[in-house]
Amino acid sequence: MAKYAILTSGGDSPGMNCAIRAFTRSMLYQGHKVVGIKRGYSGLLNKDFVNLTASSVGNIIQRGGTILQSSRCLKFHEKKFRKAAAQKLEEEKIKGLCVIGGDGSFKGAYALYNDFKVPVVGIPGTIDNDISGTEYTIGHDTAVQTAVEAVDKIRDTAFSHDRVFLIEVMGRNSSSLALKVGICTGAENVIVPGNEIPYQEIGDKIKKGEERGKKGSILIVAEGGKEGRSYNIQKELQDRFNIQSKVCILGHIQRGGSPSAMDRLIATEMGVLASQSLSHFKEPMVTTYTAGEVGLTSFPQCLTGRSENIEAQIELTRILSI
Repeated sequence: MAKYAILTSGGDSPGMNCAIRAFTRSMLYQGHKVVGIKRGYSGLLNKDFVNLTASSVGNIIQRGGTILQSSRCLKFHEKKFRKAAAQKLEEEKIKGLCVIGGDGSFKGAYALYNDFKVPVVGIPGTIDNDISGTEYTIGHDTAVQTAVEAVDKIRDTAFSHDRVFLIEVMGRNSSSLALKVGICTGAENVIVPGNEIPYQEIGDKIKKGEERGKKGSILIVAEGGKEGRSYNIQKELQDRFNIQSKVCILGHIQRGGSPSAMDRLIATEMGVLASQSLSHFKEPMVTTYTAGEVGLTSFPQCLTGRSENIEAQIELTRILSI
């Protein structure tokens, strides 16, 4: 019988609890013990540990967020703190660590292995779907559905009052959430991070719609580097084209809520596979979802930064929003 640990780090995402449950019960099935680390890497440094049992992870599969809670730990960027973390794991006789999170969380886990040979496995959990090496990260499907439901409600008001709405969704460096929400809600335009904002195209499209009697317009805006980007766009539309608009920032509502069936299934499969990889550890691996299958890939494959091929989806929004 060996002892293994699991933590959630960075922003929470729906489905994390499903992965915690699956990892824990799979380890218990193999005859091992599981320690939950509260509040991510900060909890590891503070030795905020709790024993996980089949009962303690029961009735959580439908819950959003993470029962282990999460945090962002800047200290973990420094080697001396990673050394302290490795020592705490050794003191507790913990043979390996499962990390559920995004790019920053994975970098911390891989550094822990490289510096001190702590066996690690990663499960990609972020609503942005921006991890390289995998086509999907748990929480993304739920976040898209949450945003779509919100936009559908706002469109009712846009139609009733002939209004233009700028609806801001999450996505600092990723366009995936904004584009899917835009396509699924019939948005007139989607503004993604990194690209120059086509104000003339946006203004012309809104004016053209008004001329043919269109009742209201929806623009989906990815937040980019800083939340509130939509207010600058609102001002530009007013100054350049005399287009009045309303801003609605969906914010953290997109992170919460009961995970979708897709997120529950993928997170569960990833949790079981992560436990098997860690208990038979050979090298650091990350669970992935590719071509409809859950599998494993090496940590370096997931740390390169995902390159997005978004032109086809942007063109789709242009075609459908005439």
